[in-house]
Amino acid sequence: MTRKRIIMIAAIAAAALALAAALWTFAIQPILQRNASQVIVLQGNVDIRQVQLGFRVSGRIAELLVEEGDRVAAGDALARLDAAPLENERAAAAADLAMRRADFTRLEAGMRPAEIRRAEARVIEARASQRSAEETAARRESLQTRGAVSQQAATESRARADETAARLRVAEAELRLAREGFRAEDIAVGRAAHAAAEARLRTVETRLADATLTAPSAGVILTRVREAGAIVQPGEAVFSLAIDRPVWVRAYVQGTDLARVVPGARAEIWTDADASRLYVGQVGFVSPTAEFTPRTVQTENLRSGLVYQVRVIVAEPDELLRQGMPASVRIVARPPRAAGAAERQ
Repeated sequence: MTRKRIIMIAAIAAAALALAAALWTFAIQPILQRNASQVIVLQGNVDIRQVQLGFRVSGRIAELLVEEGDRVAAGDALARLDAAPLENERAAAAADLAMRRADFTRLEAGMRPAEIRRAEARVIEARASQRSAEETAARRESLQTRGAVSQQAATESRARADETAARLRVAEAELRLAREGFRAEDIAVGRAAHAAAEARLRTVETRLADATLTAPSAGVILTRVREAGAIVQPGEAVFSLAIDRPVWVRAYVQGTDLARVVPGARAEIWTDADASRLYVGQVGFVSPTAEFTPRTVQTENLRSGLVYQVRVIVAEPDELLRQGMPASVRIVARPPRAAGAAERQ
């Protein structure tokens, strides 16, 4: 190989190195830096919701259907109270409702035809009595003027005629009432009493349904606080349930990166239990208020300062995620310039 060729090869190599350096400096390196700047890694803890389950009614626990550690689905029966007292209440409420319904139906229907005919017959009877009494009183008054009967007899006959006239007026009034039916006010009272009886029955039926404690959502029974035979009051805890979904990671972001973390941003989560297992999630909540870094969370630079809570919802959690477990979160953040422009807008 001649010296001239060696010099040519060296020149070409130098030019290639210069071109590669230029590409790295002006193309590849800015892209890598920009991609790196769009990723924020936060430290936090797994947060799983827990709920204390209890009956809405008081009573004696008849049976407990699950044990600690059992997995339950939404709607599964967990425990039951002795329902005998509530069943007796329901029977009494149903009987009262039947009575109120019958009374209301009677008021709406009005008088029966037979009752109206009976009132008409009473009017006919009262008219006949009044006519007879009036004729007797008139005759005795005529005889009294001629001295054929005493003044007392004539007075008694007139009193009898007045009494029968009053009875006739009462009978005629009863007939009018029978034909008109019951007053609107009485029907309204009957309707209200019927509605109140229905409400009482529904209340008792709700209480009877509440004698069975069910799971509000899928999860795992953490603790069983009470045992069969115990007397419990409304709201008193019987079980503690860890809810399967949603599961989130509670992390904290520093104020300098706050504008770059927005709800809906994509995130990846991993834990010390299995660093190779990546969970996909998204930012669901960013706190509007600042707080000091909690003792249970360490930022990478190990400095305590003002941070903002970020709640990252895990899309498909599994049994490896446990309450309070330390977790790392990688969030695809807004670019710094885009975040600043958004703030100025």
